[in-house]
Amino acid sequence: EMIEKLWLGGVDVFRINLSHGSHARHREVAGHIRSLEAKYKCNTAILLDLQGPKLRVGIFKDGAVLLKEGQRFRLDMDEALGDEDRVYLPHPEIFEALKPGTMLLLDDGKVKLRVIECGPDFANTEVVVPGRLSERKGVNVPDVTLPISAMTEKDRKDALFGVEIGVDWIALSFVQKAEDVVELREHIGKGAAKIMAKIEKPSACEDLERVAEEVDAVMVARGDLGVELSPYQVPVVQKRIVSYMRKIGKPVVVATQMLESMISAPTPTRAEANDVANAIYDGADAVMLSAESAAGEFPVEAVEMMESIIREVEASPEYRLRMENSFNSCDTRDVEHAMIPAARKIARDLNAGAIVCLTRRGRIAQKLSQERSTRPVIALSHYRSTARHLLLSWGVFPIDVYTACDHIESSEPSIAEQIVRYADIGFDQVIEIASDVAVKKDLAKPGDFLVVTGWQPGGVPGANILRVVKTPDVAEASKRLH
Repeated sequence: EMIEKLWLGGVDVFRINLSHGSHARHREVAGHIRSLEAKYKCNTAILLDLQGPKLRVGIFKDGAVLLKEGQRFRLDMDEALGDEDRVYLPHPEIFEALKPGTMLLLDDGKVKLRVIECGPDFANTEVVVPGRLSERKGVNVPDVTLPISAMTEKDRKDALFGVEIGVDWIALSFVQKAEDVVELREHIGKGAAKIMAKIEKPSACEDLERVAEEVDAVMVARGDLGVELSPYQVPVVQKRIVSYMRKIGKPVVVATQMLESMISAPTPTRAEANDVANAIYDGADAVMLSAESAAGEFPVEAVEMMESIIREVEASPEYRLRMENSFNSCDTRDVEHAMIPAARKIARDLNAGAIVCLTRRGRIAQKLSQERSTRPVIALSHYRSTARHLLLSWGVFPIDVYTACDHIESSEPSIAEQIVRYADIGFDQVIEIASDVAVKKDLAKPGDFLVVTGWQPGGVPGANILRVVKTPDVAEASKRLH
């Protein structure tokens, strides 16, 4: 019931956090999410968020210690209970990467240590920022790339579980370099699910271009990023990541503490509303709620508030002008996508109601999303998985032909994918489907122009058609379809 309320409130993608819960429970939740598709004849998307490595100190004999500025404190591989002079750190890979001068952040940066002397199984440090340190608190090492995989054995099992239940996206935590993404893709198999890299390490920021080349999308994970960077650096890094992902035409999500106060309050602070709005103005494809909707007292209100902020910003003249002035058009010398800037221009010049995109795997729809047209993009695909993962892309309303054509005699699609080829229903009928969807979803009015582009079998790869049609009367369109 709550999942349905959240979807009705405006959720496009549901995140399942593998840091909590059992596989049985997550399978049940995924089933509830997918059940919306049959009830509402829609598509849903599921993002599986892997936990990633957790680097933590050991246990103190008194539960916690108070570290004073300037004092010496030792981290080592001795499993004895810790005290005010030392504590167990069961991570040899950290010691391997340390050198004198390296900074260590403990308990989300509340305590800061500087390495004075180190070896393969110890580090003698000086307390730079004092504070209370309790057991099993996290350790961050922002200055170096750790010789550690982004996936633990748990993450490997969780990723394959996600593929088994048919999730659309897998978010990889603790990404430090492009090779981390390659490792996950090889583990789950090509085409099993789209991969999103969570940018939460300074090393990933430095390797952003290579990471972005390997992934299908990125998330600006400001929680851990805000620990390893100074708070005043995070907004600058966020804008750089969003700008770069827009430039290359891949989705970018801004996450963490967006409406944090709504965990316990029915309305956000003005600063939080501005934070969400600024991410949208910058061109983010999606903004994400975490604890606000997962554990908060006002989950539906938080979703509805975020939806309202998005709609208010995107309806503003300032936003439209910014998108018009800052869009990064596709290279018209690129045969696969040369039609796309033309479709955008024609839609604007004709004041078309929408752009209709015919796409197999979603690349054409993503290129249209990159153009940031002020007209909505209706993306039709004969792959249900394509329609699902396109829910993350800005301005795209994805429809799989199976869902739109319930008159086609076919077995119920599997949780992973159902194929209905254009040849089964004819190109003209696909256009009728798009017209019907455009009018029924208030994306266009009867008599509006629709600009149609995309891939049609028999032509060159990529967008190989460009047509202008008018939406028929919705009753007439429905009659022809059924």
